[in-house]
Amino acid sequence: MQKIIVPGKTPCLLLFFMLICLSTVSQAMGDKPEKQKQPNILLIIADDFGVDVTSGMYPGLIDDLEKKYGPSGHNHAGYKSIRGLPASTPRLDKLSSEGMVFTNVWAHPFCSPTRSAIITGLFGKKAKVLTYADALSQKHTTFVKKLKDEGGYSTALFGKWHLAGLPGNGNGPDYPGMKPKEAGFDLFRGNLHAAIKSFWDYDYHIQDEETPANVWRTEKAPVKSLPGIAPTNYSPVVKIADAIEWITKKERETPDKPWFAWVAYNLSHTTIIQQPNAMAVPNMDTMDAKSIEEMKACGGQFGSNSAGNCSDESLMRAMTNSLDTITGKLLDAVNALDPNTYVIFVSDNGTPMYERQGLEYIDNMYITRKGRGKGTTFESGALVPMVIKGPEIKAGSKNSEIIHVADLFSTVLSIAGLKLPEEVSNSEGNWMVSLDSVSLSPIIFGKKDRVRDPDRGFVLSESINLMTNGTQHVGARNARYKVICAGGFEDKNCTFYDLDNDPLEEYPLEKPGTCEKYKAGTLTSKDKEWHYCRLMEVISEDSYANGIGK
Repeated sequence: MQKIIVPGKTPCLLLFFMLICLSTVSQAMGDKPEKQKQPNILLIIADDFGVDVTSGMYPGLIDDLEKKYGPSGHNHAGYKSIRGLPASTPRLDKLSSEGMVFTNVWAHPFCSPTRSAIITGLFGKKAKVLTYADALSQKHTTFVKKLKDEGGYSTALFGKWHLAGLPGNGNGPDYPGMKPKEAGFDLFRGNLHAAIKSFWDYDYHIQDEETPANVWRTEKAPVKSLPGIAPTNYSPVVKIADAIEWITKKERETPDKPWFAWVAYNLSHTTIIQQPNAMAVPNMDTMDAKSIEEMKACGGQFGSNSAGNCSDESLMRAMTNSLDTITGKLLDAVNALDPNTYVIFVSDNGTPMYERQGLEYIDNMYITRKGRGKGTTFESGALVPMVIKGPEIKAGSKNSEIIHVADLFSTVLSIAGLKLPEEVSNSEGNWMVSLDSVSLSPIIFGKKDRVRDPDRGFVLSESINLMTNGTQHVGARNARYKVICAGGFEDKNCTFYDLDNDPLEEYPLEKPGTCEKYKAGTLTSKDKEWHYCRLMEVISEDSYANGIGK
């Protein structure tokens, strides 16, 4: 072999040049460096609770609100109701301290519109899912299918789906819309419906390698256990045990292949069985001492819908604490199996105040509650907790950007290293529409604090509430201001708020009599009127509203 002679160089430099030559030859021969495994992604979706129930995830939040509305601030007569009793959520609080928590995350006011936004990256109008009975079209683009087809991910769903519509009950086909396998999941074990009969009596639906994409089978719910939790068919235990078994299998059999798991609870949603109570008293071993004591004090029968004298609010706390405990088992398992995993936790809408059923759950954070909560686009119906934890995300960080759950579409694809589409299919599959989703990667990896323009950027929360005879509700906000239109889209039905000054929506702002100056371009974003007119424009053009009065 011919010697490489570099006059005047030291032996160390000779070695350096030789390594360069060998590297060049190696690459020319196609011996590329080993590619690092793409990260795993775990998406956990809670059901029917807002920031009020989980305010422990946001240290100092209640103190700040009390100060803002108390004697040194607005001096609101009802400010003392802000400090209520949130659920005990030690594991979610810990998760928030380990990742980045988001303070301004909007969902749609109902379960299925939120889920459709997550999986399609579209707000309600484009997804055509505006009520809890609407079915998502199979023609839509989903991020799950992209993960599978373009990213090589194994994909699975455990728990509540609620995107295929509802059972036909003899008046049509059962679950006519998109099923999990049609969305791109390899495996589904859970429930297609909006709610389950009870947490111990429910349909256990399955789609796997034996079922076509549009077919499912129903089996008897299995009995399973988790560390420290006795064998049971209690729904949340079963779905988390299912998820851990699948993740463990993937890590053992295909350790170099990334996985994505969508885990969706039915907690803390009411059950189809309304008697003796629509809420449930969870299994004792899925709660902490604080929650157990509260249930014992009010006579709740553990592992049943027999609530004794327990209030709706106390049952909400117990059910949420049960979710927290069981989520901790999932997080422990994932941490032990593969730390190269991003965990996203989010809820699907705010906490209910079911006037029709006489059920009340909000017991913390808000002042005005009647006529708000789930089903409305007030903050108590649209604002949800969210945290993202994973490699290179700063622990204990917090972000206040305006965010929509639809942003998870692009965020998940970005985390997976996949190219984001600019457009996706519409419901009919005959046209492409622009994404509403914006990737949060620049925020979670510390590159930017914002991903939307604070004035012209916006998020939407919209629904049609079948529980109140089809009440229309649309909310639009930018970084500071918000407009809510309820019962119609004329100016008389719309309310204007400054969320920086009034995050609990107690003091509506005066609305401009006309938007002619805005249309003429004589207003700027320094004028409050500009923001009202801009957000009304958003509602008129981007929500399902057909038109707006003057």
